[in-house]
Amino acid sequence: MARVGYIGLGLMGSGMARNLLKAGHTLVVHNRSRAIVEQLTSEGAIAATSPREVAEQSDFVCTNLPDSPDVEQVALGPDGIIEGARPGLIFMDHSTIKPETARHIAAEFAQAGVLALDAPVSGGDIGARAGTLSIMVGGPREAFDRALPLLEAMGQTIIWVGESGAGQIAKAANQIVVAGTMVAMAEALVLAQKAGVDPARVVQAISRGAAQCWALDTKPPKLFKRDLSPGFKAYMQAKDLKIVIDTGRTYHVPMPLTAVAHQLYEAMVGMGNGDLDNSAVITVLEALADVVVGQALDGTTSA
Repeated sequence: MARVGYIGLGLMGSGMARNLLKAGHTLVVHNRSRAIVEQLTSEGAIAATSPREVAEQSDFVCTNLPDSPDVEQVALGPDGIIEGARPGLIFMDHSTIKPETARHIAAEFAQAGVLALDAPVSGGDIGARAGTLSIMVGGPREAFDRALPLLEAMGQTIIWVGESGAGQIAKAANQIVVAGTMVAMAEALVLAQKAGVDPARVVQAISRGAAQCWALDTKPPKLFKRDLSPGFKAYMQAKDLKIVIDTGRTYHVPMPLTAVAHQLYEAMVGMGNGDLDNSAVITVLEALADVVVGQALDGTTSA
């Protein structure tokens, strides 16, 4: 069993950290909000007061943070991981950040004898709790092989994609498809509702044909009940899509569909709904079409 540090215990990180603890690893945790730290220490984790202190007590350090500047600060800033790291430590970042940032952090760590993996995840909070995440990994193959038992405690599909930054490129591709699918599903449901056809029956009709996808398999029942509680928050989807568009610009790749999806998510955030689930982008299209999906003429729902 390994000594593992985990920094960033939000919606995703808390579930992933718990699975490491359940797998028998010694877990050292740090987070800005202390409530989740106290919960995990009551379950057997060890609390640390800074990223540096986490690194001093760990052979592996995982992070799950909101954006590129946050990861860079925690990894390389004052009292950061690099200040407590020793040669041989492996750093694994499960955040979604710019590939260029991942490569910069990896290069800085390499000078200190630390191996770095960019290992973003997909599967939402349900996958984080269940240990069924897809984890796409970039970085030295040696580090990946050593970290694999930890990754297997947190995920079900674990793929080494390539060298540093490759995991974040894969996550960018993932977010293109996720956002596009969410927006397409929303358009389909709003069209059905506006045309006077039961969206629930439309989902039944198309979900086992060529339109079958994870979004149609999982999201409509909650949408019809107007349960928009987050599995993955919309403001994070908007942030990820900005990273995707910036990455496309770096490599001169046109992304017209992703640009539209990004604007819809930005509109959702502007409407004050950024903390809702990313499937709640349907609320933007509902507002434009003046309908509420799942609402029958008598005011009941079609669920």
